[in-house]
Order: sequence, then C-alpha cells, then structure tokens
Amino acid sequence: MRTYKRDFFFFLSLIGILFYTSCRKDFNTVQSTGSLTFSKDTVYLDTIFSNIGSSTRSFKVYNKSNDAISIPSITLQNGLGSFYRLNVDGISGKNFENIDILAHDSIFVFVEATIDFSQVTNPLYTDKILFDTGINEQKIDLVTLVQDAHFLFPSRDANGIKETIILGFDIDGDPIEINGFLLDGNTTFTNDKPYVIYGYVGVPENTILTINHGAQLHFHEDSGIIVSKNATLNVNGTLTDKVIFQGDRLEPNFENTAGQWGTIWLRAGSQNNTINHALIKNNIIGILVDSIGNNTSPTLSLKNTEIYNTTNFGVLARETHIEGQNVVIANNGQSSLACTIGGSYTFTHCTFANYYNTGFRQFPTVLINNFFSFMDDSGAEAFETRDLNQALFVNCIIDGNQNIEMILDKKEGNLFNYHFKNNLIKFNDVNKNFTLDPLYDFENSALFTSNILNADAQFQDVQTNQLMIGKDSEVINKADANAATQVPFDILGVSRTANPDIGAYQHSIDF
Repeated sequence: MRTYKRDFFFFLSLIGILFYTSCRKDFNTVQSTGSLTFSKDTVYLDTIFSNIGSSTRSFKVYNKSNDAISIPSITLQNGLGSFYRLNVDGISGKNFENIDILAHDSIFVFVEATIDFSQVTNPLYTDKILFDTGINEQKIDLVTLVQDAHFLFPSRDANGIKETIILGFDIDGDPIEINGFLLDGNTTFTNDKPYVIYGYVGVPENTILTINHGAQLHFHEDSGIIVSKNATLNVNGTLTDKVIFQGDRLEPNFENTAGQWGTIWLRAGSQNNTINHALIKNNIIGILVDSIGNNTSPTLSLKNTEIYNTTNFGVLARETHIEGQNVVIANNGQSSLACTIGGSYTFTHCTFANYYNTGFRQFPTVLINNFFSFMDDSGAEAFETRDLNQALFVNCIIDGNQNIEMILDKKEGNLFNYHFKNNLIKFNDVNKNFTLDPLYDFENSALFTSNILNADAQFQDVQTNQLMIGKDSEVINKADANAATQVPFDILGVSRTANPDIGAYQHSIDF
C-alpha cells in the first residue's frame, strides 16, 4: 500500500513539474517584423440574425522564421465597440499585447460575432484584426451578413415566470404545458423580414393565422406552431414565392440537418387548414395532424409542398382528413407519410421517397393503419380501432432504400378502405412474407389498379432532395390521365394535361 501511495504522489509531482515548465517563458523572443503568414486572409462568418450569436470560425497565425517572436499588439480595428469577439491562443478579449509564437510554430485565433442590426448602417458588417501597428501592421478581414427579423418568444410576468401553452390536463388535474405563447387574435405573417421564433406559436381557438407568400419562419430548438381547436392555419405561398419553415441556424452545415426544431401541430378540432407552396424542412415531425373533424371537408388541404429532413415523420396523421396534391416528402427518420388510427386520405400526384441514411429506420415510406395501442390496467398491450374511411393514392411514387416501402396494418373490427391506382410502389417481398396476405393482393382490382412495382423512378439526387425524374424514368406517361386533369400542373408549374407522369414532377430531359 505504501508503494502505491509513493508512486501516486510521485505521479502528482511529475504532473506539477510538467505543468510548471510548460507555462514558463524560458525562451528569448524578438519583435515581430510584419512577416507573419495566415491560413486565410478573410474570415467569413455565416449570415446571422440580429442579436443571435454566430458560429465560431478560426484561422492560424504562422511564424515561419528561425526566431521566436513577440507580436506587440493584436486588436480589432473597431476597438472595444466591435461586435466581433476574439480568442487568441486561448485568451478571450478584443485587445491583446505581447503574444509570443515559437520559431516555426503557430497559434489559433477564433472569431465570433453578435450584432445588433439597429446599430449598424450596413447589413454587411465588417471589421479587421490588426496584427501590430505602423509599417509592421498586418490584417485579417472579417465579414458577416446580419439580417433584421421579427423576434417572437414567450413573455414573462412580473415574477419572472415564462408564458406557456396549456395543452390539457393530466389525470390529477394538473395542466400539461409546453413552452410557448398565444397569438392575440387573427394574425398575419408577412414577407417584409424573417420571423425568428422561440417556443411554440399558439393559434388560439376561433382565430386564424395567415402566412403570406414569401414569408420565412426560422424556429429555435423546441419551437414550432400549434393550432388549437376551431382555429385555422392558412399558408399562402405561390409558385415563385413559397413560404419557408426551417431552423434558425443559417450556417451551411445546418442546411440539411434534421431535428433542429419541433413541428407544425394541427390539434384535434382545428379546421380548414391549408398549406400551399411551402417548404418545410429540418424538424422532428414535418406536420402533425390530429382529429378527423368531419368527412366532408379536409382538416388539412396540402398542395405543392415539400417536406424534407425530419428525424421522425414527414406527415404524421392521426384519425384525420387530409387531401394532398403535388406533395413531396423525403428523407425522414421514420415514415414519410403515416396515416394512422383510421381517417380519410386522398393523395394525387405526390412523391414519397425515403432514402434516410443517418440512422436505422423502423417504418416504411408510407404506413397506413386503423388503430392505436396502449397498455391496459394489467400492463398488457391493448388496441383501439377506428374506421379507415378512405386511403386513396393516385399517380403517386412510393419509394425508398428499403425493400418494403408500403405497409397496410389492419386490425379487425372497423373499416379499412383503401385503393391504389397508377402508382409506382417499392414492394420487393424478397422473403415472401406477404405472399398470402390479401391486403397486398396486387391483382385485386378493387384494391389495386394499374400500379407499377419496383420500377426505377430515376430521381436526380435523393440525398439532396432533388426528386425530379429523368428522361429514362419508368413512370413517364404512366399516370391516370383523368386524375391528372384534377392537378393540371406539376409542383414546378409544368403542364401535365398531355402525357402525364406519375409523381409530383413531370420528367426532365436534362438527365
């Protein structure tokens, strides 16, 4: 035991000696003569919103001489009033003196910015890092584009308690709350400048949230939109000016990163919701739709809309009513489209293509069922079924990187009505698991009509969500012409009234 203690204290002593010697400046330096070299001459920080911190960028400063040098000063040209922050060789600040670099060595400089748009005259904010002064001065340019925005976030009361949205009450009568805030009556989001949203925007009962064409909504982590009972969401994008829903990180590394924000949640009882010409990307669930309301009018009319890069579902529908046209959903951690607990669904000229490759995907591209499961009082799994009044898919592509990309999951006791007509369906039953299952009797014309199994859609690039089809696609001129007249233009505005192709896009001759 004493030997172990002696060795332990020796080890601590050795660490202390090494730490001491590593911190000692026992070398001689000469003053820098303006001969530094740099890994870059300009540092571009990605576009940021007003008063939101940027990502961190870095560069290296090299001393390629045979002498250890000392840099007398490193400063920001705009001085202490600069919106940039520096970290030089492990020290944070805006002004630095006598920074040493050994011969044939280098140091790192890290740069960040938080910029108040109201205090700058030009949205392209610039500064310089000055190394030394006078004839020895060298510089690195700093460039950042800053955007003004509408900032929406929960308020706090006089006691500092943050506003929340009450979703309901638990079995003990306690409120179920989510971080967010309620809009004050009917509200319109315009395209004058972006919206940056913290927490969930709540559309209260008997009100309408209208989002005009060209509006851009950027959501922080754990944020989104919640539409209440008897409330309505209307998204009015156009072919040339779509509405964009995405996260608030503008760096290129986050351009296609899933899971950055929550969802657009159309809650039970919301009504007459419309989304037209929108791009929804990089969240957890693209759209979550609850409550069938009634069978005569859809809870959600979804048209000319793209939903990409979700960690869970593109659209998760629960006992609801959706009509979709020219919808493209791709690269989702579970299903692109999940029509669950029954309901009523019609999708025409849509493309569902799930090539998610970030992790294991449990579900197919398209999932349809008429039940939900729960644990009963004995701890056993139990089921409740609901009517699947209709699941009608016409002129759609259902594809992905798994063998089986469409699952029909039926529990007896309620309606299970579905029909697939003139679709491309990825259903490669290599293990013969579904051969005798009547749900997948593709020869039964009451269920399936003129579908194509396991053909090549020839997408342009599935990993970057370029789901246009090429000139050799096997779905060209294979759509039902009568249904195409109901959706006479594809998602890009190309006419499909003559020789319509399956899916949301008419084919391109360029690839």
